[in-house]
Amino acid sequence: MLKKRILKDGKKCRVSFELPAEINAETATLCGEFNDWDKDAIPMKKLKSGKFTAATTLETGKDYRFRYWLDSERWENDWEADAYKANEFGSEDSVVVL
Repeated sequence: MLKKRILKDGKKCRVSFELPAEINAETATLCGEFNDWDKDAIPMKKLKSGKFTAATTLETGKDYRFRYWLDSERWENDWEADAYKANEFGSEDSVVVL
């Protein structure tokens, strides 16, 4: 799930990313075009409920591809992303539209 909050200057947006507990993972990392798909850059916090959360600030007026890297072994898309785009690996990336 994505939550967006445009900052006062209108040029940036604080985006919160959330994965449901049903994802059944021990660790999760947020990866995307905004961090060069770095699997270590934005670790997600696991809540007592089993959900994972992370937030980052992104430039508005752009679309960003992203995915979640789970347990250092598998990719997962956001089930409620703004859109999906095919990638070069034969699957799809989630997209957040700002």
